[in-house]
Amino acid sequence: MKTIVVSAVNIVEAGPLAILRDCLGCLSQWVAQQQGAYRVIAIVYKRKLADYPHIEYIETQWPKKRWINRLWYEYVSLRKVSKNIGEVYLWFSLHDTTPTVKAERKAVYCHNALFGYRWKLHDLFFAPKLTLLAILTKYIYRPNIHRNDYVVVQQEWFRKAMHNMFAVNRNKIIVAPPTEIKAIQRATNTSQGKVKSFIYAASANIHKNFEVICRAVDILENQYGITDFQVYLTVRGDENKYARWLYKNWNRLAALRFIGFLPKEKLLDYYDTCDGLIYPSKVESWGLPISEFALYGKYMLLADLPYAHETAGGSNHAAFFDPDSPRALAEAMKKLIQSDDSLFKPVPPVVMTEPIAEDWSVLFNYLINNDE
Repeated sequence: MKTIVVSAVNIVEAGPLAILRDCLGCLSQWVAQQQGAYRVIAIVYKRKLADYPHIEYIETQWPKKRWINRLWYEYVSLRKVSKNIGEVYLWFSLHDTTPTVKAERKAVYCHNALFGYRWKLHDLFFAPKLTLLAILTKYIYRPNIHRNDYVVVQQEWFRKAMHNMFAVNRNKIIVAPPTEIKAIQRATNTSQGKVKSFIYAASANIHKNFEVICRAVDILENQYGITDFQVYLTVRGDENKYARWLYKNWNRLAALRFIGFLPKEKLLDYYDTCDGLIYPSKVESWGLPISEFALYGKYMLLADLPYAHETAGGSNHAAFFDPDSPRALAEAMKKLIQSDDSLFKPVPPVVMTEPIAEDWSVLFNYLINNDE
């Protein structure tokens, strides 16, 4: 019997949790068909976050309490854990770091793109931990990365970045895009109608760059006198220091709507009724709302960054702006509100090179069976 270990002690929410669930869900179905040939162990924060049959669990909360705990667990404690487990065929780390473990094969899933974050001094005030993480991400990735048989990323630009930063062989970096996005409903293409409403769906984190939208709306209202539009932000204004700053400075603007977190069904309703998406985030490994909104065939104003170009590939009505320029965003919004969509063009799909894993079964075929 061969043993597969998936380590994910730091994963508790959002996109990484979806990745953990997809990963274990696939392994659960696969191992059930192997007639006892494989054993799967998941090392997680809490089993209830991703509980699937045919999988053994090791739960631990200690590494999540502080970063020094996490690093100690990854580079010291897990070596002992791996010895206690016995002979391991594949060790798959799902959260960026490559632990010091004994295993025949090793792989790491890298989805923290903060190495590309162009942070500013005010980030230190609003989110010092995130800013420090952005500074240290390269050094967090570096230890043991060349001991992996494969490194898994979500986009081609990320593969190039990992190759350039760490000289990892391109053939050892697998691009595994998120599984196909399916919307419950699709709106009629409104590209010919007048644009009156926009939405930005994101959490209240500093790198999501809400302020560029707020400043752009301020320009539209108070310099151009344009008020016949609305922008919906999925922030309440009380989530953290950054959100309170946003609300205090720009809640006065008539066009801004601080609507707070939206459940999936409600978010899809907003996608259905809003005329356009604004997505100014300064760093993403994918940018899920872009994929979701692209299905509606509507206008998208996106940060002019590699992740946004790649995620929007294949869409028909996208324009890109400097995420540090409220003026550039305001000008693009002004044109669209005034029925000028000349900035919006089709986005060609990014050409990806092998190895590519279209779904989890293909990915595990690489990790388990490929001897190259």
